Order: sequence, then C-alpha cells, then structure tokens
Amino acid sequence: MTDYLSAVMAMLGPAQNRFADPAAWDRLHADLGIKLPSDYRILIDAYAPIQLNSHLYLHHPATEEWNLGQEIRATVQAWSEVPWDKLDLDADEDPRRLFGLAELSFGTPNGLWPIAGTDRGETIFLIVTTSTPRLVVSYHETWAEHRISFAEWLYRYLIGEDMTGPNSAAFYPGPVQLQHLPMSADERPEPWYGPERGM
Repeated sequence: MTDYLSAVMAMLGPAQNRFADPAAWDRLHADLGIKLPSDYRILIDAYAPIQLNSHLYLHHPATEEWNLGQEIRATVQAWSEVPWDKLDLDADEDPRRLFGLAELSFGTPNGLWPIAGTDRGETIFLIVTTSTPRLVVSYHETWAEHRISFAEWLYRYLIGEDMTGPNSAAFYPGPVQLQHLPMSADERPEPWYGPERGM
C-alpha cells in the first residue's frame, strides 16, 4: 500500500517547515471547532504558504499573509451567501444529492470546510463528520468526491489525474514547480522545482 504522504513529499522535496507552529494549529482548531487531518497539517507545515505547479494554493495558520484561518473564514462566508435552495440545479450539479447531504452548509460541524483552492476556480473541501477521509471538490458548477486522504488527493493531482472533476487534470511533466507566496508587497519569490520524478 502506498504511503501517499511520503510519496507526495518525495515529489516536493525536503520539508522546509518555515512557519511550523503547533500553537497556531491549536488556535485554529479551537477557532473552527474542528480538527484538520494530520497529513494535511504535516504538508502545510512543510511547505506553505505556497503555490504548486502554478495553480494550487496552500495557506498556513501561523502567517499573517496567506493565513489559513482567514482564508477558510472568507471562503466559508462567500459559499454560505449562495442561495442554494433557490437555484434550479440538475442532479449532477447539486452537491446535496450527489453526496447524500441532508443540507448544504459551510463551516459547520456537518458542513463543508474549504482547505485549498486554485487560480482555476477549484475549491477543495473537507467533510469532517465521517471516520474515513472525505474530500469534495467544486469546479465550474461540477462536483467531485474523493474518499481518500488529502495527501493521496494531492499526489494524484500532481501526477495529472482528474482530481477536481471530469477533464480537469492540470498535469505538468517533469519536476513539480513550487513558489513561496509573497509575505510582503515588495517580495517577488522565484519558483524552484522539486526532485526529478521521471514523468
């Protein structure tokens, strides 16, 4: 069985842990009222705030810029303002029917929690009420569900599988491109690449 956390870190290169801070996670979990999965926390601590392969953004709870808690709250608010009950959605567009949700809510104990996003309009949500990992992804009015860990989702995303919906792959051959997100207005981080991966 594949150890996806190790596999994805092997693609990204050595962990940097620039902002790793257990207290920041404790504060975030207390603020949200949920606990985010350990593989997700390890990857965020190891690399975030970062952009991967020019599309995927990962925020961190210990930074002022690109703060994970602020991003979760802002995204929850934006998605909560959508009048879901008034939308005339087809069965394949309605996440309630697709995923067996009694109601659609964001940032609630039974709701969807945004944990990552892309510049292509994709939002990756976590459902925390199940004993096994469950990710739900929204992409241009389509939804996809993955009953896998975040580490496995990220690994499959980076090797070019359709992890945000049909025909949604964002595959780039060669090493993964990483780029720190700027921590000030005048900072211009340069991208770099992970190890060669034979792709």
